[in-house]
Amino acid sequence: MNEQIRKIDAQILALAQERCRVLSSHAPTRTDLNLVPETLRESQSEQASISGLDDFGRNLLRYVAGATFLASVKYQAVAYLGPQFSYSYSAAAKYFGPIASLQPVNTIGAVFEEILRGQAAYGVVPIENSTDGRIVDTLNMFIKTPVKICGEVLLPIHHNLLAMCKRDEIREVYSKPQALSQCRSWLNNHLPEAKWVEVASTAAAAKIAATVPFAAAVASREAGISLGLDIVAASIEDNQNNVTRFAILGNEEVPPTEDDKTSLLFQVPHKPGALADVMVLLRDNGLNLTWIESFPVPGSTNEYFFFVELEGHKANANVQKALKSLSETAFRLDLLGSYPRAR
Repeated sequence: MNEQIRKIDAQILALAQERCRVLSSHAPTRTDLNLVPETLRESQSEQASISGLDDFGRNLLRYVAGATFLASVKYQAVAYLGPQFSYSYSAAAKYFGPIASLQPVNTIGAVFEEILRGQAAYGVVPIENSTDGRIVDTLNMFIKTPVKICGEVLLPIHHNLLAMCKRDEIREVYSKPQALSQCRSWLNNHLPEAKWVEVASTAAAAKIAATVPFAAAVASREAGISLGLDIVAASIEDNQNNVTRFAILGNEEVPPTEDDKTSLLFQVPHKPGALADVMVLLRDNGLNLTWIESFPVPGSTNEYFFFVELEGHKANANVQKALKSLSETAFRLDLLGSYPRAR
């Protein structure tokens, strides 16, 4: 049997290498990478459905399609807020695939810097959480840097209580502030005597729980598995529909699809009705807003930047018309990017 398996593996490898050669011969551009592997995988899945493959066949073909594409174009690094097994890591792996070159950095600002310095082709940063709202550090970096958005990914966030001891022995609970906040009710009800200790990331908290006696971490299941921690309690988040939206950073142009979003950053004069005029302008062009956030202008009083996401692509005529009108009244207008809506 072993000899048969070796022969089959050799045939699989030969076919995969041939697939890489075919892909390489078409010289894919950097723009082609924007939606890989998700777009590529969907296309392959549709083809598989037509040919009558079952779920196993479709899943296998999706994986092979993503893996051979990445190998053929020598995929560049993807920076994310680390360490490994953080939620940003999970978002990056979900979007770019399991064999992408994922590069952890220590801060959200460092993700932007990696792209600005050309050390990474793409970055993954959290932009909004359904429980805690906007991610201030991310919005602040969009104000400071010219980095663009070329995609987004939604990640359901399930927090787990991880430890090497029993629940009634836990004296301290470690995690990042947002994770502790999202589990506030559960922790107060089930571990009222435990001390909360804030650390830089959920993955860092898991490492502490693996070494410090009577310590626990609020972190992902993957972090617990990687360190041999027990899942003392699963899915302890107060909001069971807790989702974080991550922005995919990159400087490539993404062509329009049938379901796109456009992100803007702008500042209008500080006078009565200025923001309302912008809302009317967008409405009159048939544009529906999916998100709006205000952000104080540093060093000023009662002046704000506004982050807006709207349905449509910058290539659409109504979006172009709205942007032209807005540019005539705004102090500052940054088109952060147009990209497909996360599925």
